[in-house]
Order: sequence, then C-alpha cells, then structure tokens
Amino acid sequence: MYTDLDGTLLGRGASLFRTAEGHFTLLAARALEACHRAGAEVVIKSGRRRVQVMEDARLIGQSSYIFEVGAGLVVDGETTFLTGDFQPREGESVHDQIAATGAPDLLLGRYEGRLEYHAPFHIGREVSHVFRGLVDAREANELLRAEGHAALRLVDNGEIAPDTHTFHLIPAEVSKARAVAAHMRARGYTREECVGVGDSAEDLDVAEVVGRLFLVANAVAGDTSRFSNVERTEAAMSEGFYEAVIRALAER
Repeated sequence: MYTDLDGTLLGRGASLFRTAEGHFTLLAARALEACHRAGAEVVIKSGRRRVQVMEDARLIGQSSYIFEVGAGLVVDGETTFLTGDFQPREGESVHDQIAATGAPDLLLGRYEGRLEYHAPFHIGREVSHVFRGLVDAREANELLRAEGHAALRLVDNGEIAPDTHTFHLIPAEVSKARAVAAHMRARGYTREECVGVGDSAEDLDVAEVVGRLFLVANAVAGDTSRFSNVERTEAAMSEGFYEAVIRALAER
C-alpha cells in the first residue's frame, strides 16, 4: 500500500487523527492496523524531507519510505537517490546543484506574486526546491525547456489551501511512480499486489506501476481517463484512505 501523507493518510492540520473537516477520528489508524493484520506493507510516498518522512514511517512502524517526491527511497535503512545525473557529492547536495542552474530564480522571477518558496518547509532540502502558489506546471515546464533547463521539471504535488498548491522543482526523471517501482523491485512485489493512494497529479502517475490506484475525494489530479485502474473514494483525506484500504483488502 503506497500512500501519500498530506491530504491523504493525514487529515486537517496534517494529523493522523483528524478528518478533512477537523473532527477526531481513528479511521486512518484502523486502516493501518488492517494492513498490518493482512500482511500488507505500508510505504509513505511524500514530498516532505527525508527526516520528516523517516519519523512518520517510524511512528507507524514501517521501514520503507519515499521522500522528496520520489527523489529518494529508503528500504530497511538503506538510502538510494533516484536523481539520475544529479547525485550528491561531497560538500554539494542535489539541491545545491539545482540552485546553481538558475532555474529556481527563473521560475520565481517569471511567476512573481504567484509563486514563492514554501517557507519554512523549503529549508533543509537535499534535492527539491519546494514552492507554494498557483501556476500551470505544464506551462512552467515549457518555460524551463525553452530556457535550457530540460533536465529539470516542476511538479504539482497537490492543494494545500484554496488556490494554493505545493510545487517541487526536481530532476526531470524523478517521480513518485519511479520510486514506487524501485521499491516494488526491491521487495519482489508484482503489480497486481500493489495499491496506491493519493491526492495529486504526481500521485496519479503511480497508476502506471501499481494494480490499483485510489484518489481520495479531495484530490485535484487532472485527467484520469488515461488510466483504467484509477477510482475515487467517497470520503476525503484520512477517511478516504480508510475507505481505499478496506475496499482493496475486502475486494481482494
């Protein structure tokens, strides 16, 4: 079970114990219990920093997780950066290398007033430059290509407030789908054994590698018609995650 965190497993205020409306609930925790009882591994796939995702994975008792929108994968304590030609070097992170290209300044300048660093969550990044605002990611990627930055792409990782999304500037080949596929290979999982849950366009692409993908009711994920294995839950956020887990387990 590959799940996004914010807006999916977690409810309002990024709480495991809140619904989308902020009411107290144990449904997300019960869904995790159901996975444990069924022998289904839960893997967080998040845009958050490695240390944040590590703590959340530890909290729910899992040893694998995906951080910074698929830039990094941890399996039983072993970290792999899935960043292609951009690799950490002594004294220089991938985040530093992306900054040196000038691409972050290009985006902030072109979309001034519509895009800004997602403070304070942009601090301490190993790979991605994370922004908040409201821009068309496809248009931004056309700009990057036109200005000689085809090795990078801007991804929309979901809505965090009305008319405000989180965006990550990452190496072009980085994706949650690629990281999920890498974890599946490491564990020896088949596509039919795997389920994804999420709320963003980046989560939607995971449908390419898993047998079934659920978008929670609050998801803003674009065109789903290109996939035959995608469905929406009736409930939002943590309650939607519970619904996805119970349906997947019961129907299997």
